[in-house]
Amino acid sequence: MIDRTLGSLREVIGWGTVDVVVACNGCTDATEAIASRWQGVSVLHVAEASKTAALNAGDQCTRLWPRLYLDADIEVSAKALVDVFAALQDGTLLAARPAFSYDTHGASAPVRAYYRARSRIPGNAEGLWGAGAYALSRSGHNRMGVFPALTGDDYFVDRLFDAWEKAILPTEPVIVRTPRTSAALLAVLRRTYRGNAEQDHVAGGASLPRTVRQLLGSVRGPRTACDAVVYAVFAVAGRRRPRSRALSPVWERDESRR
Repeated sequence: MIDRTLGSLREVIGWGTVDVVVACNGCTDATEAIASRWQGVSVLHVAEASKTAALNAGDQCTRLWPRLYLDADIEVSAKALVDVFAALQDGTLLAARPAFSYDTHGASAPVRAYYRARSRIPGNAEGLWGAGAYALSRSGHNRMGVFPALTGDDYFVDRLFDAWEKAILPTEPVIVRTPRTSAALLAVLRRTYRGNAEQDHVAGGASLPRTVRQLLGSVRGPRTACDAVVYAVFAVAGRRRPRSRALSPVWERDESRR
């Protein structure tokens, strides 16, 4: 996956005005070796299997602003990167991201139905979270300080800014490759909902009622109704705790694309 992601950044690697940093946090696959083959890319070894530790390590590796935080399985074009950085230069916006597009190629029918329904819910495209990519200006980052040890860094960052301080830009979308199997999707959802619940408990209030309203409002016929039912089933299953759970949290991830 990292090779595909770095390939999407090929045009900006080596520009001198953009640092491309890959922070490998407790990787057990070939990510570190693959990234090291790319000339002009800084590769960090982070012993701790923590995304926020990797994000903080990456921050220490560059002095350039703005900064785009990109998941290893997300593809972003040079144009999208330039457009996002340009939007953050004058200080009006503190955070931004490109639009996103789901790639469900090779996914099972239930997974495709889930993402069709998800794409019809306006709230899922209005925040900094959910795209695997967001950028901060220097002032925006100063408001945060360091990334805290929470699951769901994008959900956390989104809550730092008022609506007028952040934007979803109508540039070329980043490509989000969805899980292929129902089991893989559930693993991702469990991690997401666990992180959201942790932060909702601290900040107070969740977006569930609004999501339900928007899901119901997205139904326009039999097919969209079926998609909405599939979405609801996955959402309920993702919020349930597994019967056997380790004492320490497990970092669920999508293995179906690896």
